[in-house]
Amino acid sequence: MKYLETEITIDAPAEQVWSVLTDLDGYRDWNPFIREAGGELREGGRLDIRIHPPEGKPMRFRPSVTALLPSRELRWLGHLGIPGLFDGEHVFRIEALSGGGVRFQQSERFRGLLVPLLPRKLYDRTRQGFELMNQALKQVVEGALP
Repeated sequence: MKYLETEITIDAPAEQVWSVLTDLDGYRDWNPFIREAGGELREGGRLDIRIHPPEGKPMRFRPSVTALLPSRELRWLGHLGIPGLFDGEHVFRIEALSGGGVRFQQSERFRGLLVPLLPRKLYDRTRQGFELMNQALKQVVEGALP
């Protein structure tokens, strides 16, 4: 198993962050990592996701939404090929902070037979992609505030 996690503080209400995060059609306008997203944003729904890791090749996959808790959490599970070879559980969490704003966390838990065989640079590029997306989300949300 391999686990990646990033976080950023965003000076905005959770509902504002959630609104941008769940506007899948809007990803192409601001998201440098997940450049295309679509599908059924509901528990059990299938998504169509295209990621562009920094310095890596674009990848397309069709994960299933496993959790959708408004203004708190979006979670999906994707597979590369056959389930059990290389599975990724992706989680976006939004946590309201007592002083205002939110902590936005993005994480991925990789499992499967191929996980120990893949090069470290794949995970490093994925982490970089998370960080780029986090920064872009912060800029878009904070820039949209009145």
